[in-house]
Amino acid sequence: METSTDVLICGAGAAGLTLAIDLSRRGIRFHLIDQLPGPFAGSRGKGIQPRTQEIFEDLGVLDRAVAAGGPYPAVLEYAVDGRASDSEALVAPQAASIAEPYRMPLMVPQFLTEAILRERLCELGAAPAFSTELIDFASTAEGVRAVLKTTEGERVVLARYLVGADGGRSFVRKALGIDFPGESLGVRALVADVRLQGLDRRYWHRFGRKTADALAICPLAGTDLFQLQGPIPLEGEIDLSTAGLEALTRQRTGRADITISAVTWVSAYSMSARLAARYRNGRTFLIGDAAHVHPPTGGQGLNTSVQDAYNLGWKLAAVIGGAPEALLDTYEEERRPIARDMLGLSTRLLDGHKRGDNRRGREVQQLDLGYTDSSLAFASSARSQGPVAGARAPDAALMRASGQRVRLFDLLAGPHWTLIGFHTEPGSVAPRAHLHQHRLGERGDLVDHEGGFAETYRLAPGDWLLIRPDGYIGALVPGEDMPMLERYLQRVGLAASASG
Repeated sequence: METSTDVLICGAGAAGLTLAIDLSRRGIRFHLIDQLPGPFAGSRGKGIQPRTQEIFEDLGVLDRAVAAGGPYPAVLEYAVDGRASDSEALVAPQAASIAEPYRMPLMVPQFLTEAILRERLCELGAAPAFSTELIDFASTAEGVRAVLKTTEGERVVLARYLVGADGGRSFVRKALGIDFPGESLGVRALVADVRLQGLDRRYWHRFGRKTADALAICPLAGTDLFQLQGPIPLEGEIDLSTAGLEALTRQRTGRADITISAVTWVSAYSMSARLAARYRNGRTFLIGDAAHVHPPTGGQGLNTSVQDAYNLGWKLAAVIGGAPEALLDTYEEERRPIARDMLGLSTRLLDGHKRGDNRRGREVQQLDLGYTDSSLAFASSARSQGPVAGARAPDAALMRASGQRVRLFDLLAGPHWTLIGFHTEPGSVAPRAHLHQHRLGERGDLVDHEGGFAETYRLAPGDWLLIRPDGYIGALVPGEDMPMLERYLQRVGLAASASG
């Protein structure tokens, strides 16, 4: 049996689900498959960073994630004699602002995050196909011919594009022959989700922080589980049974009163840092762990994977809708440097962790990441103040002409581009599909009632601010350079219609 679709997504983890949600809300046909028999049951990733919280707000899942999870707990450090003392917070408290509404990480175990994303996808009319394995694929003139193995036998899917979101051992990446260079980091660790009695759930408990027998025991927000994390010998078998983990916990904590009644998920793994040599091969793309793997320090992995999907989704939809194919080249151009730097950050944080330094700064929040060097970042002149083309668009407080307060993020929410004219003439830019236009100034539909937008963006009268569907500034154009703005809009598939 043969079926056709626009996009075949291989892998229904956080990256694949995010891409599926983004394509679904844009009306793009897709198949989302995963070879596992059901959803992933563990909490390999549990931190949702501020930038990803902004993305989740746009996708309609942030409030659910907040309700399902919670803040990171305070840390208790245990001395060799068993005495406990408060430790420096993993992340120093930081107040939210109008421009940055989310400043603290949110703890949501991965299996809950993915359940929330699946629920949102279901609302949009789709669901993953589990027990469905990609076993072969080949490029054709029209796209990719993929052979799937299912419980009912083999089937063929003809897709315009294939996306490998199938993890660090990616079948898609290996089948394409894409190199995955990097290094092993000489660290092997275990991570386990357990039901544990004997420790206060208000704290993240750390034992033997600077030793080879270190063990961290963290209550998993939104559950009755704890997560165990600790180094293990590079060689040899580790008893990962309930009894084995309880014995290891008692040995490393020196506490006979700690009991483990169940293990819901456990993994022993060797840490490495690797980055795919390419993110694209013709009509096939890599996202998430299929494109980059790294140590878990800093909580960057799931977040970077979600943001890969968020970058690729609107570009696939635009090209399927008629935008130039070259737009897809900007996915690797923008996302691979982000992953390269993230690998360096995670590795540096791992080195600090070995020295007993677990502090996390602004660099893990991912709010400062952007695409200022991208070919999609256009400004007709250099700026000395305010955000630049390619940077994340800060939030701002505005008022509708009707008198209702509104956030800039409210106006950005959805799959469209947003064009804001600052004291511009009405009718300067022809209306077109997938572009929402707003104007501040005389007879504009928006009012900068508190002056915060002007203070944040530092636009001059006559300037146009174009914000991409993923919340980054695409172009900053003064009124006298309108032909340049028009060429940019055409490049990204936003040409005016004949009737516009």
